[in-house]
Amino acid sequence: MKIYNTLTRNVEQIKPNVEGKIAMYTCGPTVYHFAHIGNLRSYIMEDVLEKTLRFEGYDVKRVMNITDVGHLSSDADSGEDKMLKGAKREHKTVMEIAKFYTDAFFSDCAKLNIKTPDVVEPATNCIDEFIHMIEVLLEKGYAYQAGENIYFDTSKLKNYYVFGNQNEDELMVGVRDDVTEDENKRNKNDFVLWFTKSKFEDQALKWDSPWGVGYPGWHIECSCISMKHLGEYMDIHCGGIDNMFPHHTNEIAQSESYLGHKWCNYWFHVHHLNDETGKMSKSKGEFLTVSLLESKGYNPLVYRLFALQSHYRKPLTFSYDALDQCASAYKKLLNKVKAIKDEGSVDDGEVKAWHNKFAEIVGNDVNTAMGITLLYDVLKSDLNGATKKAIIGDYDYVLGLDLLKACEVTEDSNSSEDAELVALVEGMIAERKEAKKAKDFAKADEIRAKLLDMGIALEDTREGVKWKRV
Repeated sequence: MKIYNTLTRNVEQIKPNVEGKIAMYTCGPTVYHFAHIGNLRSYIMEDVLEKTLRFEGYDVKRVMNITDVGHLSSDADSGEDKMLKGAKREHKTVMEIAKFYTDAFFSDCAKLNIKTPDVVEPATNCIDEFIHMIEVLLEKGYAYQAGENIYFDTSKLKNYYVFGNQNEDELMVGVRDDVTEDENKRNKNDFVLWFTKSKFEDQALKWDSPWGVGYPGWHIECSCISMKHLGEYMDIHCGGIDNMFPHHTNEIAQSESYLGHKWCNYWFHVHHLNDETGKMSKSKGEFLTVSLLESKGYNPLVYRLFALQSHYRKPLTFSYDALDQCASAYKKLLNKVKAIKDEGSVDDGEVKAWHNKFAEIVGNDVNTAMGITLLYDVLKSDLNGATKKAIIGDYDYVLGLDLLKACEVTEDSNSSEDAELVALVEGMIAERKEAKKAKDFAKADEIRAKLLDMGIALEDTREGVKWKRV
């Protein structure tokens, strides 16, 4: 398996710290709002990376954090706490916001066939670990106290800009909107490890610490959570390209200063999904979520296919025209799979040979577009039906497009439902369930009405929700 290592700026063969095992970490969401589909592009590609590693036979342990405290509206330790911002917006507690949007995030992931990581850890579970790391960094002289906050001292490092992607002049106070002056800092690139109540008097979540009542900075959580579950040596750290600086740069600074040795060998960064006006965000234009796409009649797996057709290291531009083309391509693909004749017996030799082809192609820096091309080669081949289906099922473990569901017949589908419709309806039912759990009954009723407009009636039973055409 080869990936582009952002740290060395080269495509490299992965050599794990422990033979046959991969320790993998994913930067998780800040759960103050729904994830937009730009965020979810990263999680789709990280899911493909994990599944490709497993496809090649590695034993993968993947850990993800949930940021439910400490992430300010600027990544440069300024602005309002995002969790508090979400709580004020919806007149709820921070923990209510965290629970609702954590559930919503994993609901979206399920609709996109993104596997839940082996370990998911909220930042608020690990306050003791954060305090311990800060104490060690202070003892070693890598941190200092000023204005009642604790800062990491970047001047102690020989090379702070480990990714080689930053110009110091660009980081001068006032040059960039997201870098504001903090008079407590010794150096402009120093970052907060622990805030005391002097930072925000109205901060909702606070803990006792040796330096006063306060709360952790954002950057320290990933270092501590990864070490808690993966140990001192990590193989692959993943995230969006916007995490590279300052978040991942700061993670490396504090982790390697704390440990005294190299921490992570490979860094995997997924590039932006843009809309036609530029980088996608929650604060501008139409807020593009999985639920919005569903409300417009798109199966979430159409968006997954859209993401897979581009390389993760290239910016991808979203438009509804492009998504419509992808929806058409997905429907045709499902029909091709559905048309495979149920004949012959599985040729294990062919399955293994095609497995190896896929591993070689997709294993070359997660080349999903070429993997889809190989899938079409299987469909066009003269292999018998049973062997084709076995290979397609093998590939779909990684691609996650529910391809063989096109061949399934279910009672709910009255033996004729299209797999795309089944996936769409089941996704909307799952969304309705989450809305009811959150006591958002207006939204639940709205989803039921949308389904009825599509000709789908719901029936709530003791065994769960059933649906049928009307």
